[in-house]
Amino acid sequence: MSAAAARPQTGGEALPLVQRLASVLWPSFLVAGLGTVAVFTAFDPLEIGRCLGREVDRLGAYTIGFFGLWAATALSSALTCYFRRPCHAPAGRED
Repeated sequence: MSAAAARPQTGGEALPLVQRLASVLWPSFLVAGLGTVAVFTAFDPLEIGRCLGREVDRLGAYTIGFFGLWAATALSSALTCYFRRPCHAPAGRED
């Protein structure tokens, strides 16, 4: 398999870094926003703080929850992009 065949389909050129970052960060941002709404609709941040034995204000819990979910979904998206690239050419095939 040639190096050009391993690149994303953009006319034979590799995607710019900004486009690759946006393709990971933007969907993960949207999912983190929806996840934050879903989690904190079901669970009160003050109750979570009491269960953990800590003093937590709502805004701080929302912030930590959002950025935690964003990091988790960004990692998931980045790993998906990383693992979808081929490792090597299939055996017995040469271009």
